[in-house]
Amino acid sequence: MGHGKLKKFKENEGFSCLLQPSLDDIVVKEGNGFSLRDHSVKGHWSDRFGGIHAPLVVEFGCGRGEYTIDLALRDPSRNYIGVDIKGARLWKGAKYATENNLPNVAFLRTRIEFIEAFFAKDEVSEIWLTFSDPQLKSENNRLTSPRFLERYRKFLKPGGVVHLKTDSRFLYEYSLAVCKANGLQILASTTDLYGAQNSDSASLAANLNLSDDYASVCGDSAVSALFEVQTFYEKMFMSQGYKITYLAFRLDKEGEFVAPTDFDADYWRSVEGPRVFIRNPE
Repeated sequence: MGHGKLKKFKENEGFSCLLQPSLDDIVVKEGNGFSLRDHSVKGHWSDRFGGIHAPLVVEFGCGRGEYTIDLALRDPSRNYIGVDIKGARLWKGAKYATENNLPNVAFLRTRIEFIEAFFAKDEVSEIWLTFSDPQLKSENNRLTSPRFLERYRKFLKPGGVVHLKTDSRFLYEYSLAVCKANGLQILASTTDLYGAQNSDSASLAANLNLSDDYASVCGDSAVSALFEVQTFYEKMFMSQGYKITYLAFRLDKEGEFVAPTDFDADYWRSVEGPRVFIRNPE
């Protein structure tokens, strides 16, 4: 491991906005398997935001935290948490939040498989999935699969929203099919986000397929943020000519989530072009 990463890991220990639980804090071994124990922060995230009770927005796979931070700067009325497993990446966001005294930003270093240990029932208002791995061959590992929607439902408020922003048409179409198979309300959807950017208000709403209550649910600045807040990967894929897709839906559903039966995985895999990955500076 390079000295740069070691230095960042050391600095991470001093950032009060960054929570880095150990496995022993949340994992209980049981024979060949394990179970989760609740972390002390579960149900008490407002304590980490100075006791301020505000809608809680969580970004999974936040990387360096630029999306989490930009959203928080735009909307001080909400508290934002970026979640990732890579400590060297989280260092960037945690350092910025600390140096700029951002009161409504926090970061959590953990695996998303353990996320239920950290959030209580009805504690989260919105979830962002930004440029997640589409998991072309593993449905259960897709962050919009029935398996993960069931996890989110355990802590997302009734009427809570899941946002998916991705360059992967495969993941977008799969997620749309999951919504339709489960009767979930779609608040917005587009296969070419930036193709709609220069439209007038009426055309923009039509091109994004915005529901009438999108702004009231997601905030007045939500639409402009879609275009103006960009991750490292978003910029990289746009420079390679990939269109950015966006989907927002409510997670209101009782009963078991089901996988779509009409999603043509082979076809949508075939339209995924090869990405050129530029090293994400840590």
